[in-house]
Amino acid sequence: METQTQEETALRNELQERYMAKSSLLKEVDEKFAELEGDQERALGQGFYRLGKVYYDKADLNTAEDYFLRALDKTIYPKDAFAMFKCYGFLIRIYSENEREKDADRFIDLAYDLVEKLGSELGTLGAEYFYNVGMVYTYKGEFEKALENFKLAYKKAQTENEPELIAKSLYSTATASYHLKLHKETLSYLSQLSELLNILRKGYLKGSMHLLYGNLYKDMGNFSESLKNFDLAIAYLQQKNCWNLYGYILLGKGITYKKMGEYNQSLMYFKLALNTINSQYKRLRDLVATQVEDVNDSSVDLYLDRHNRVIHEKNLGSIDFKHRFVLLEILFLLAKNPGSHFNKEDLAQSIWKDEYNPLIHDKLIYTSISRLRKLIEPKGSNRKYILRGKDGYTFNPRVKARFHKEDDPKTKKVIGNIEISSPV
Repeated sequence: METQTQEETALRNELQERYMAKSSLLKEVDEKFAELEGDQERALGQGFYRLGKVYYDKADLNTAEDYFLRALDKTIYPKDAFAMFKCYGFLIRIYSENEREKDADRFIDLAYDLVEKLGSELGTLGAEYFYNVGMVYTYKGEFEKALENFKLAYKKAQTENEPELIAKSLYSTATASYHLKLHKETLSYLSQLSELLNILRKGYLKGSMHLLYGNLYKDMGNFSESLKNFDLAIAYLQQKNCWNLYGYILLGKGITYKKMGEYNQSLMYFKLALNTINSQYKRLRDLVATQVEDVNDSSVDLYLDRHNRVIHEKNLGSIDFKHRFVLLEILFLLAKNPGSHFNKEDLAQSIWKDEYNPLIHDKLIYTSISRLRKLIEPKGSNRKYILRGKDGYTFNPRVKARFHKEDDPKTKKVIGNIEISSPV
């Protein structure tokens, strides 16, 4: 009996060992299958993400949105945390352009929560983390904090030897500086980025860089460089078959020509932009439509641009006042006060900052008004703009005049403070 018991015990132990081995093997197989299934889901998500980018580049924002949402659905935290950031970024840009503020705000909040969560859980905070922190601060309009984090991302990306992330960090640092109107610093960062992109083959980023260059030079008044860079942006984006920025480049060129006082040329680019962009680009269409209205109101008789010292008369076209400072000041004084009369004493004090002296000012005033009329009054017509009454000179109140807006008109704020040209 004792021998049989020992045999039974040995057999039982052997069976248990076999069972444990089999269970371990089955568990390993199950884990492999689960891992394989997870990899398949992840691969599917990556495919959706790539398709989203393709449609985004082709300016089909609605289809791009659908694929980015599908890609996001396949992500798993924390393994895919930075992939989640990318999806959030594209969706925020799409919703900004669609003027869907609530949707944009929802994903901005998700991005902020993800940054907070990663910051507390990650042992080491690398370049990609700080880059995304910078993006979150950009969405919130806190550009100084965004700039700090982009600079940190740039330094860490250099240490980590991540050329693509170095390039993106440089671009975003330049963009944050541009928002803060740090033009000199923006030029410096763009110059560094330009050198790097001579090595990296990143056509889309090159196009975005030249678009930013174009807007920067436009704001600085260097119009020839602005137009040159807008053309370079078009060339690089054509090579990549990316059309989502084309309308913004045309808008930039139109505003540049407007600042130059070449209103017909600017109008051509604004209309081209309207004819080119699709209905999904609601924000862009609003911006362009506002510019068209500003330049092309057929009821406006006289368009006055003090900044560029150019006057656009409905029938005569553009009239250059760059070397006619006194005449321009007289015109602006009268045009800003239609129906109000200015006598010789008023003009002497307002224009020449002097007490009226008939020996000095009579001929000066008469000659100046005469020259001004010859410039702006249509040939062969009665006096239309500057009238003379018993109380002095006045600007005809029946005439419709419009004054150039010093700032580029914007119908609505940029939702999320992010441009569609900004890399994710």
